[in-house]
Amino acid sequence: MKKILSSAWFLLVLVVIIWGSNWPIMKIGLRSIDPLWFAAARLGIALIAISLLLLFMGRLKWPHRQDIPIVFGVGVMQFAIFVTLINVGLTEVNAGRAALLSYTTPLWVTPGAYFFLKEPMSRLELVGAGIGLCGLLVLFNPLGFDWSDASVVKGNAILLVAALVWALSILHIRQHQWKGSVLELTPWQIIVALMIVVPYAWFSTTRPVIWSAELIMILLYNGVMATALGQWAAMRVTQILPAVTVSLGFLMVPLMGILSSTLWLHEPFTLTLGIGAVLIVGGLLLQINLRKRSVN
Repeated sequence: MKKILSSAWFLLVLVVIIWGSNWPIMKIGLRSIDPLWFAAARLGIALIAISLLLLFMGRLKWPHRQDIPIVFGVGVMQFAIFVTLINVGLTEVNAGRAALLSYTTPLWVTPGAYFFLKEPMSRLELVGAGIGLCGLLVLFNPLGFDWSDASVVKGNAILLVAALVWALSILHIRQHQWKGSVLELTPWQIIVALMIVVPYAWFSTTRPVIWSAELIMILLYNGVMATALGQWAAMRVTQILPAVTVSLGFLMVPLMGILSSTLWLHEPFTLTLGIGAVLIVGGLLLQINLRKRSVN
């Protein structure tokens, strides 16, 4: 049990690094490609990478009937809707803020895990979650953007909806009784997503793609690292760790996103970032410490 938990925490750190650094990378890529085609290309590359890996391992097979709901649930919510919405929102909002808004997931997961999954929570665990959410609210700072700008408001709203959709996916993953492994089901989930994203992109976009070596590298990183490896690791972590702990841990991603955006895109680093980071890290460390005590 301890070994499984250790591997889960390692994967969580890996996801934070990969996804956090990807926000400025996506922002740069979206200068050259439409958000919908970006999502389609990212998913297509991920499908090829994971399918080849499973084929090499001799584990590429049809999903079990019991896993059909999770194939469609994750395919629609986490791969199609969430990935597309963050791309669209990112065109209107700077990378650091987009990362932050997309990871307001705990606001939705915490009550969902308690009421629908019946996951027990001690007072100290709720305090840890509360501290992390306070950090999120500090970072959110609704006074920090122009409410009179319709495109900015729209971008912020889209990213919040993306967070809600991802929260629903987390709850579904936690509730589902898995027959196949996360890795074995991922290609089928991506296929479901592509069946939605590609037709939508085909009929609704006219913006030409500006191809370059930089864009190809960005798409490969998003397809192989951020989607194939990152999504698998995230779902594996979600399977092992409690929903609230996972969502709080994922709050480290926007911190990484803000920091990398500050370094690469020269977005401003503010005092609220420092305060919010301390609160989020403090809440996460409290959660980790409580979970270790419960295991021991």
